[in-house]
Amino acid sequence: MTLFEDLKWRGLIKDVAGEEADLQKVLDGAPFAFYWGTDPTADSLHLGHYSSLCMAKRLANAGHHPVLLCGGATGRIGDPRPTAEREIISEEAVNANIGGIREQIKRLVPTAELVDNYDWWKDRSFLDTLRDIGKYISLNYMLDKDIIRRRLETGITFAEFSYMLLQGFDFVHLFQEKKCIMQVAGSDQWGNITTGVDLIRKMLDGQAYAFTMPLILDATGKKFGKSEGNALWLNKDKTSPYAIYQYLINADDNLVLDYLKVFTFLAKEQIEEVYAQQQAAPETRIAQKTLAWEVVKDLHGKEEADNAVMVSEKLFKGEFKGLSVNDILMGLKGVPNFDFKEELPLVDVLVNNGMASSKREAREFIKNNAISINGETVNDETKIITKDMALEGKIIIFRRGKKKYYIGLI
Repeated sequence: MTLFEDLKWRGLIKDVAGEEADLQKVLDGAPFAFYWGTDPTADSLHLGHYSSLCMAKRLANAGHHPVLLCGGATGRIGDPRPTAEREIISEEAVNANIGGIREQIKRLVPTAELVDNYDWWKDRSFLDTLRDIGKYISLNYMLDKDIIRRRLETGITFAEFSYMLLQGFDFVHLFQEKKCIMQVAGSDQWGNITTGVDLIRKMLDGQAYAFTMPLILDATGKKFGKSEGNALWLNKDKTSPYAIYQYLINADDNLVLDYLKVFTFLAKEQIEEVYAQQQAAPETRIAQKTLAWEVVKDLHGKEEADNAVMVSEKLFKGEFKGLSVNDILMGLKGVPNFDFKEELPLVDVLVNNGMASSKREAREFIKNNAISINGETVNDETKIITKDMALEGKIIIFRRGKKKYYIGLI
């Protein structure tokens, strides 16, 4: 299977600038330089960026040269969002964010060359920009872009309106200086991408190529991202490897095949085999387990992926020894919790915090070995529950029956 055929099978090619047949020849032809970009709105990339990173690695593995543009200039403005203008971030924050992203890219896409568009924008005057770039793009052209049309109803600043000129010229600059003949991005960047292709043709009489990937959505139909409030960071100090594993292992059955194609480097035959096993025995969740392990392995290494499996299995069995409080809280996210303030007999703790409806019912639970604390069965109704029992001095985990958990917060 050629690179183009593989990308098509994975559903990774949505919109193409020009003819798809021409794109196929370039992708499957001689090595070339390509670029993708991100604005440094945070000091870490997140799972929403991961599909682009995977794309970069796929092209790099095929022998092509990846260039990551981190938008020190464009990040100071922010590209238009569908609803409202982005918050302006300080120059200090932009530079700090670029540093964080740079380290991640070095680890995740080692062959990538990193560039910052502030380097070629900082000395360019407003007059130069209008004369050298603006004269090639008509107002009608800009107004016809989908994101601009949508924002006209609510209002858009001149800074945001001009964003596509900046990104378009970035492609021109990289075409000239880095021999980048292709840009790849999410489908929400289509207007900016085609502006770059058009500028290269008009300014340089050059031929550039571009395509977009479909946006990856969660089960609610939202894209992964900071602005959507569902960011899973690729920095493990901000989002633990287990948290990413836990999220993906709970992926919707209707989405897991697409996620396997987009987020893993498993071959077509491997993915089809895993999905066939999933359809034959959905209760095993083999597709979700494969997805979660592969992603965590790629992001943080095999040891972290294996550890995430171990944590998941221990939590499923109700075993908490050796687990961190953060992993436990992530694994038990959403279970009822209460502030544990007063040291009382077990029966009173159960009743006072809704784990039993009465003292009689609480005693029955205890007598039938249905109550465990921090993974250990307790059958002494007079046992005093103290703060000293808290894991890491932070939480006490109560379980009633096999699956009903409660967390006492210290």
